[in-house]
Amino acid sequence: MPYFNIVAQTSENTVVTEYKQDKRRSVNYQSEAELENEFISMLCEQGYEHLHIHTEKDLIANLRKKLEELNSYSFSDAEWDDFFENAVANPNEHIAEKTRTIQEDNVKNLKRDNGETKNITLIDKKNIHNNSLQVINQYVVGTESGARHDNRYDVTVLVNGLPLVHIELKRRGVAIREAFNQINRYQRDSFWAGCGLYEYIQIFVISNGTNTKYYSNSTRQNAEKEHKKRGASKTKTGNSFEFTCSWADANNRVIHDLIDFTKTFFAKHTILNILTRYCVFTSENMLMVMRPYQITATERILNRIEIANNYKKYGSIAGGGYIWHTTGSGKTLTSFKTARLASKLPYIDKVLFVVDRKDLDYQTMKEYDRFEKGAANSNTSTAVLKRQLEDANAHIIITTIQKLATFIKKNPCHEVYTKHIVIIFDECHRSQFGDMHTAIVKNFKKYHLFGFTGTPIFSVNSDSSKNPKFCTTEQTFGDNLHSYTIVDAINDKNVLPFRVDYIKTMEAEEEITDEMVRDINREKVMMAPERIQIVTKYILEHFDQKTYRGDKTYMYNTLTNIAKVVSAKRDEVEEIKQKQRISGFNSIFAVSSVPMAKLYYQEFKKQMAADPTKKLRVATIFSYGANEEEPEGILDEENPEDTSALDKPSRDFLEEAIKDYNEMFHTNYDTSSDKFQNYYKDVSLRMKNKELDILIVVNMFLTGFDATTLNTLWVDKNLKMHGLIQAFSRTNRILNSIKAFGNVVCFRNLQKRVDSAISLFGDKDAGGIVLMKSFKDYYYGYKSSDGKQMPGYVNMIEDLNTKFPLSKPQIIGEQKQKNFISLFGAILRTRNILLSFDDFKGKELISERDLQDYLGRYQDLRDEWKRKSQESTDITDDVVFEIELIRQIEINIDYILMLVKKYHDTHGKDKEVLITINKAIDASPELRSKKQLIKNFIAGINDVDDVMNEWHEYVAEQRNNDLNAIITEEKLKPEDTRRFMENAFRDGEIKTAGTDIDKLMPPISRFGGGGRAEKKQGVIDKLKIFFEKYFGIGGSSAFTEPEH
Repeated sequence: MPYFNIVAQTSENTVVTEYKQDKRRSVNYQSEAELENEFISMLCEQGYEHLHIHTEKDLIANLRKKLEELNSYSFSDAEWDDFFENAVANPNEHIAEKTRTIQEDNVKNLKRDNGETKNITLIDKKNIHNNSLQVINQYVVGTESGARHDNRYDVTVLVNGLPLVHIELKRRGVAIREAFNQINRYQRDSFWAGCGLYEYIQIFVISNGTNTKYYSNSTRQNAEKEHKKRGASKTKTGNSFEFTCSWADANNRVIHDLIDFTKTFFAKHTILNILTRYCVFTSENMLMVMRPYQITATERILNRIEIANNYKKYGSIAGGGYIWHTTGSGKTLTSFKTARLASKLPYIDKVLFVVDRKDLDYQTMKEYDRFEKGAANSNTSTAVLKRQLEDANAHIIITTIQKLATFIKKNPCHEVYTKHIVIIFDECHRSQFGDMHTAIVKNFKKYHLFGFTGTPIFSVNSDSSKNPKFCTTEQTFGDNLHSYTIVDAINDKNVLPFRVDYIKTMEAEEEITDEMVRDINREKVMMAPERIQIVTKYILEHFDQKTYRGDKTYMYNTLTNIAKVVSAKRDEVEEIKQKQRISGFNSIFAVSSVPMAKLYYQEFKKQMAADPTKKLRVATIFSYGANEEEPEGILDEENPEDTSALDKPSRDFLEEAIKDYNEMFHTNYDTSSDKFQNYYKDVSLRMKNKELDILIVVNMFLTGFDATTLNTLWVDKNLKMHGLIQAFSRTNRILNSIKAFGNVVCFRNLQKRVDSAISLFGDKDAGGIVLMKSFKDYYYGYKSSDGKQMPGYVNMIEDLNTKFPLSKPQIIGEQKQKNFISLFGAILRTRNILLSFDDFKGKELISERDLQDYLGRYQDLRDEWKRKSQESTDITDDVVFEIELIRQIEINIDYILMLVKKYHDTHGKDKEVLITINKAIDASPELRSKKQLIKNFIAGINDVDDVMNEWHEYVAEQRNNDLNAIITEEKLKPEDTRRFMENAFRDGEIKTAGTDIDKLMPPISRFGGGGRAEKKQGVIDKLKIFFEKYFGIGGSSAFTEPEH
């Protein structure tokens, strides 16, 4: 029951509570121009002013007029020119600086003619309705302004004359991605042209009438930055589009149609609130626009504080509440924004953000610092916490439950207890909140208590034996202020669904039900040596298939200085990351007890020693002999700082396992307190880096641990309720197009428990959304939740053979090419999912050779479309190539050399093999750049016994010749150049940042030498081509000067 009976409430919520669809729908065909006109007339109905501005001159004149109105001041011409050039359109400032202006530095200094200074506000954040909203369309930027091509933009919203929101429309029926790609072109070709006012755009909106999405100005920019870092071209991949957002009402119902989107998202108070309150400009110069569920949660907490303050209901359960947002939905950003806005309320003295573990304290602080450097204060000890609580300038404090409990115990009559304080608990379903809650209620007088959780405690999954007064989340914190369940998150594509396999390990295995008491004998059977052996064998045999190891590769930002980061105190060492191509994903193995962890660890060692082809990097970590399971399904918390609760056999075993780990990674850890803390950190970072393949745990790492490279959880443990959802959720973080779901492999029959947990934390129909479809569904097709027939793999392969047979030499016509690209991309995506099913073996329906031929065509079209898009501006942009998935069917050089040997054995008579070689090279993005090299080798090969050896010698010789030619042509320093390339081949990339490249360059006179930057770029380009040609194809790893 709610604690307040509200008589009247303002309708100015940023996110509308419940949206009823507008009945207006256009029944006739609607052109893009008609859609644009309908959109603009709806904005005018909502109070926007429509202007006919098409040139920069008129845009600047309108900006001046609007800033004069907002600031009640008339600029003289000289004042305006100076203010415009320095404060508004400074030629040295671009997207990042202009975004900072809008988000953080919205008041600028004007130097008046009489020498005085005056503050000029660009956007009023205190009273948002002082800002004026206007709309313009068909604004033109031409090559005469410096743009690369003439561009005409669809619709732009001006706030006080500045273009802050841009909308790109496509007619109904056209893919929305076309609008997204068109904005990318504008960003590349013309937003920066002229005075660069379009670089002020904060939010982009794309729509085809039926589907509408929004995203920040950083979404594309970051994707391009990633491409630049790895020296690739700005190829359009699906990555950045995945980060576009849908708008929704407060009940998480998505608002797709442009008419409905306009009435909600573009309502004046909504768009102005989003721009002025619900964006975060991070310390990495990245703009994050909050999602509707994050905004709703933030506002509901702030409203609750305000109402409770007015009613004097602070210091009681009525003044608080809890937010149920599923694991992985961005709770940290929501809590940060809530803490930030709450700390600015005039009557609030402090905001405490309380986490339940030391590592989360550190993690949260790092995240908060990323959102805004210095906004929050964290503490390494209770003494520091005490100082911060006494410091009037420390508005937001992050701390742990343990430190807060110690503070309360040591300071029974502290003055902070009388201050007006907001306390936010993270992961508030933990059992220890019972005692902490009692202590807070007893000591603090004016508090508002809020909790965030992904898995609340309801009466059905509570255990009231420990603290009968506080057994459910609602009884502890008050009303549920907002919910965003796992179903909502999967529907919005914020997290991945799960694929669960149940593996039978015993003949008469009974289904594990909640009624069963903990049976020691049953646990003994589970630990029988034969069973441990079977399960271990299964994992080793299926590891590659489940995690795609050796099969799928992708670029990933890995941490290069783990040892330094682990041993340093907070923030003393900067994390150095670099892009690396890595293979597959990694996994966690959750077992029921320390003795079981020991048995499995030893069995893994034994089986891997017997068969070195199954070698994996296995580690284990635990800190005490935790119970099999807590009655209410909450995973018992293990302390990452202390192993003193371990009995001697468990400690001895852990010492042995850490010794193995030290050998594997050249570290020096043990079970003593300090070193174990660092071992915990090291394991955590190496899991995130994908340096470990399997981590065996009892409870550790099953809650609050995020690693996007983790895709599989092996389970030999009776999980249920929160513990089950929390543990499963380690696997479903979004990473790239290869990781399509979280894999869970259960060696116990947990099906009933999985179903009941999903229905409790999702809803009764959640199973179909949260769990992946079956093999048959993907293979033969199925009906989606909205009744749409989804084609299966069988139908798609049939279509491919019928419509695009390999017997036809090429695909002619733009539309046919687009259809092929779309169909083959869908086949690659479905195949990616099917590969994880055992049933798929032998049912591929397409030979490896035909698959290569199709890949060759796909690659040819990709090259052709890339060329077209560079030559022309009106090329349609809705063609999306599955770059990451193409790489998965990678042809390596060993395969080519095997074919060369075959050709060589027939004394060059089997020309069919030559055709196969050419097709294989064409099908591989990696080998295309090496085509000529391979052809020359085949043409010149003599009668040799060892083709592989001959190839390595040939590569080494050609590589040296080519490198010497570059050194001579560019007058580079020979030894430095060879050392530089040796490092590049070792690291897998050419590093162009830093001074290494400068050391190779010939000395240039600083007096009139000129052109050094161009020369350096020329050298970089040549070395990159050289690297592409020779990397990954053998030859000696040394680049020493050949003997003459």
